[in-house]
Amino acid sequence: MVRIIEFFFLMLKAVIALLLAGMVVLVFGNVVLRYAFNAGITYSEELSRIFFVWLTFLGAVVAMREHAHLGMDSLLRRLPPSGAKAAVLCGQALMLWATWLMISGSWTQTLINLHVAAPATGISMGMFYGAGIAFGVPAFLIILWDAFAIATGRIDIATAELVRESEDQLALDEHPVPPVANPIAKP
Repeated sequence: MVRIIEFFFLMLKAVIALLLAGMVVLVFGNVVLRYAFNAGITYSEELSRIFFVWLTFLGAVVAMREHAHLGMDSLLRRLPPSGAKAAVLCGQALMLWATWLMISGSWTQTLINLHVAAPATGISMGMFYGAGIAFGVPAFLIILWDAFAIATGRIDIATAELVRESEDQLALDEHPVPPVANPIAKP
């Protein structure tokens, strides 16, 4: 099961990279065509906007799984373990509720706009609003799993990093700085 989940998120990252590449090609190509040839791709702006929305929502799913969203946990560090656990579970419950609202709202908008065509591309606008569902369902499952793991003690609140304090810390975690050798020390 773990391998399937890892493969899913690897494919999700590949889709995000393809969406970003497509967006860059469409926007840059349109700029070059406009300035160099006084022409353009009519559907470039609309398609790149759809790519950007999907890229944002799918990236949020990956960030949620890696606990890479920015947050502040200084209050949790000051609470006793039982109080911290209760506060985190309360926060998880609120996130589940907000994610459910996102899923239900996106579902409603997708159904309403399923037969509405985008002006330039003709793509169903349900595709645009479907990004909320593509974010909501995996996010709901991730939050539910984290809440279960916290409630059963699989995740220890005292040592777990459920959020990142800053983007700088996230960059350091991904690319650790190698230790510098002491030039004064003798071998």
